[in-house]
Amino acid sequence: MYLGVGMKILHVADLHLGRLFNGWSLEVDHAAILAQTLQAMAEHQPDVLIIAGDIFDRAAPPASAVRQFNDFMRRVALDTTAAVVMIAGNHDSGDRIGSMAILTDAKRALIRGPLAADEYPLVLADQYGPVAFSALPFGYEFAARECFQGKPIATLQDVMTAQVAAAHRYVPPGARWVITAHAFVAGCATSENERPARAGGIDQVEPLTFQGAHYVALGHLHRPQQVGRPFVRYSGSPLAFGFDEAGAQKSMCLVELDAAGNASITMIPFSPPRGVRVLTGTLADLLLMTASNDFIRPVLTDDAPRIDPMKQLREKFPYACNLTYARDEKMRDASLAAADPARAHQPIEIVIDFIKQVRDSEISDAERDLVIAALTDIQTVEANT
Repeated sequence: MYLGVGMKILHVADLHLGRLFNGWSLEVDHAAILAQTLQAMAEHQPDVLIIAGDIFDRAAPPASAVRQFNDFMRRVALDTTAAVVMIAGNHDSGDRIGSMAILTDAKRALIRGPLAADEYPLVLADQYGPVAFSALPFGYEFAARECFQGKPIATLQDVMTAQVAAAHRYVPPGARWVITAHAFVAGCATSENERPARAGGIDQVEPLTFQGAHYVALGHLHRPQQVGRPFVRYSGSPLAFGFDEAGAQKSMCLVELDAAGNASITMIPFSPPRGVRVLTGTLADLLLMTASNDFIRPVLTDDAPRIDPMKQLREKFPYACNLTYARDEKMRDASLAAADPARAHQPIEIVIDFIKQVRDSEISDAERDLVIAALTDIQTVEANT
């Protein structure tokens, strides 16, 4: 075990293996960031690797994503000495993630899928003494009511409160405490892919819920950020999954706990093979730009529609998608602003998720444009009535 300044932890989350980006596979991109995670482990020698949920993009991931993750975990087991703390997120199947714990070394791994009334920690030690790691998987209210019988559970705040209490009971006296959880913590910045599922903030968990922990490794939100206090932190997703994150720097968290449990945090950047960018200008301007394999969203400023612009753009930008005209975006933004913001973000997400579930594929650009146009019309009518 590493015996430097204290316990060293590498915190990642929201891999979403098996996800598509506007219909294109991200398998190559995921392979690159998994390799970079292993490289960071080799360089920094963490004592613990934390994966804070949403390992896969859906409960029944494609076989290629499962193989990719199994290969990664095999490398972690064989090429490093790090322990692993891993939980199921809201995109994962709790039973699938929980099954990974059956044949693992209980002294080196804590893998939690379904909720449990007794949350036993993985207890490790450095030169300063014990560190207890609690792993709190994502669970909805109905599952929590069945698990924590007799407790009044009506919201996800209640779920997390019950989980933290179930874990705190088993933290050894005097041990520093690290919690891994998957939740929407109040006060955070969201992305278009991870908004609250319900209006009114009832999905949110208060930062003070984690009182007593020395570091809280969070998953669920895709933007790296602290919330409330520096030691309550989202590592963010290693890849951008939407154009609202264009140009965002993705990273993993290297955490060092000292003798008193103070967390020193260093952000280690990811370098995906393909970036996510928005290019704005006339079609002629964009065609003069340097060719790129990045995911590109063209926003054309031409006064009149161009003839087959996407065909021309894809000769230079093969992963161009979601082409729009600037004038149309202004009209759409005005329509959305006039509608109720709590409703404006949800219908398109519901349609996209429904199509993905029914046919196991992403919505196409043409379909997305049709849905957005229809929803914009509806919202405009509602705003004027």
